[in-house]
Amino acid sequence: MGRKKKNKLFEAVEIIDAGAKGKSIGKAPDGKVIFINNAVPGDVADIQTIKKRKSYYQGTAVNFHKYSNKRAEPVCQHFGTCGGCKWQFMDYKYQLEYKQQEIENNLRRIGKIELPETTPILGSKEIYFYRNKMEFSFSDSRWLTLEEIQSGKDFDNKNALGFHIPGMWDKILDIKKCHLQEDPSNAIRNFIKIFATENEMQFFNAREQSGFLRTLMIRTSSTGEIMVLLQLFEEDKEKRELLLDNIIAEFPEITSLQYVNNSKGNDTIYDQEVICYHGRDHIFEEMEGLKFKINAKSFYQTNSAQAYELYKITRDFADLKGDEIVYDLYTGTGTIAQFVAAKAKKVIGVEAVPEAIKDAKENAERNNIANTEFFAGDMRKVFTRDFINKHGNPDVIITDPPRDGMHKDVVAQIIGILPQRIVYVSCNSATQARDLEMLNEYYKVTKVQPVDMFPQTFHVENVVCLERR
Repeated sequence: MGRKKKNKLFEAVEIIDAGAKGKSIGKAPDGKVIFINNAVPGDVADIQTIKKRKSYYQGTAVNFHKYSNKRAEPVCQHFGTCGGCKWQFMDYKYQLEYKQQEIENNLRRIGKIELPETTPILGSKEIYFYRNKMEFSFSDSRWLTLEEIQSGKDFDNKNALGFHIPGMWDKILDIKKCHLQEDPSNAIRNFIKIFATENEMQFFNAREQSGFLRTLMIRTSSTGEIMVLLQLFEEDKEKRELLLDNIIAEFPEITSLQYVNNSKGNDTIYDQEVICYHGRDHIFEEMEGLKFKINAKSFYQTNSAQAYELYKITRDFADLKGDEIVYDLYTGTGTIAQFVAAKAKKVIGVEAVPEAIKDAKENAERNNIANTEFFAGDMRKVFTRDFINKHGNPDVIITDPPRDGMHKDVVAQIIGILPQRIVYVSCNSATQARDLEMLNEYYKVTKVQPVDMFPQTFHVENVVCLERR
């Protein structure tokens, strides 16, 4: 049996660019690309490879010869271990530059389309504490840091309430302070962890599928409302009521306190009953006087302030005069549909999740919007010629699909009806570019506007306007 090849160490590699999924890029002496997980463009470092593929390496910087002037000092004590904010060590100005670069590269390289002059990316005013939803996991066997392991100490209390270690489905990093959601998020999470530990409530063990406390979700809104949802693996009425009653006593400002009993193999709640213990079973978000009801299962953009900017850009690109029929594909809870309704004759929203459509209808009624209709079902099966004949040929289509983009049958249906204008909102410019290539024969891209919804991460939204040729 042959010897296993050792991973290579490349010395003094200059980091030349930022790539996909938060990786930076260097060049190996043999000319192959190295994708590096902990460096900033402009750094010069020794790179220890961890994987070798036919055309590239994956590696980690183990010794720095020079630090880039594009670096920033991370503010979070968990940076480097927690995988949530991979770009926190890069100055925000450069984060925006690389996000814009990625979008333009994807649209040109994958989409093979001629681009107009791209509008500079719209950065976020708040680069920390901008998220309105956070989800945390409980564990009775928390991830120990390298310093803790090297200390040789025994740790009796291994309870954690925090985030999954990247690539480790059963390991949770205990979070003391997260910089993504404003207070009282940190205070609520820390209180629950301390109270549950002091009262000997068992934290979840993913390998053994045992324990009492499983996950915690905290949602906030720009109106100041707060939702807390605890997911329990085993029902224990006495412990549950003790914990929930003390959460209410400690945080009377909580609008909605709910729980789920979930003993199945995964922790998704969409097929579970959510039980309201205190207050309402929902909170409200508000935008330009429109109120949107958000329950535990609702989808809503996680950066409320930037969502408002994104929707304004979408409405501007749609360029409605008041007599158009608009289709809002992948409408979610109908936020964009209702946001543009005042400038349209009629808006038709289609979404796969029935609960989201129920919310959309309730929100439209609450907001006294009479010119919207919402339909639930698989987009390929709902968005058909018969459906279009019944509800009218759209003058404008707004589409905001999930990360996978639009199914080719949906693109084909759009080509079959050829609306005058398409506004394509995307959280993944690679799949957006793929879809734009299919539309390129019939549509010209006239506007491109990147929007940064997620500072400190490599994720970015993009809005494209297409006009019929």
